[in-house]
Amino acid sequence: MNTLSSRAASPVLPFLAPVYAALSPLTDPLLRVAAGLFLVPHGAQKLFGWFGGYGLGATDQFFQTKLGLPAGVALAAGLIEFFGGLALALGLFTRPAAALATGLLLVAAIQVHLGAGFFWTSGGFEYPLLWGIVTLAYAIRGGGRYSIDALIGKEI
Repeated sequence: MNTLSSRAASPVLPFLAPVYAALSPLTDPLLRVAAGLFLVPHGAQKLFGWFGGYGLGATDQFFQTKLGLPAGVALAAGLIEFFGGLALALGLFTRPAAALATGLLLVAAIQVHLGAGFFWTSGGFEYPLLWGIVTLAYAIRGGGRYSIDALIGKEI
């Protein structure tokens, strides 16, 4: 019998155990909300030209000419980031929103950032890949206890 798996780990700083116990249920929704809200401004850049973005027309033109993507991809990306990000943050239609975001982020990591290497500071794929992995977890798991999906008792 493996004794390591039969014992519960105790905190290195035992006086923090009550803090960990109190905050632990909030970590999953915190990450879901952060992932969703991190997507929203990127969608707003593409769709509306907010936050220093170029708006839909210029973004679509860039996607076509510089990235070789078909027309309409900027609209799809903007909608997924903006509305899918809001849905993910709220925990509404969590699985489909997260699945769409995962696909978008993996395409971005491969199609746009892979050639620049790993590090995000050089335009590499680490950042979109990280958020893609986070959204994949919610596509598999759902919104969890603190989500609108749970509140209404429906998960897709």
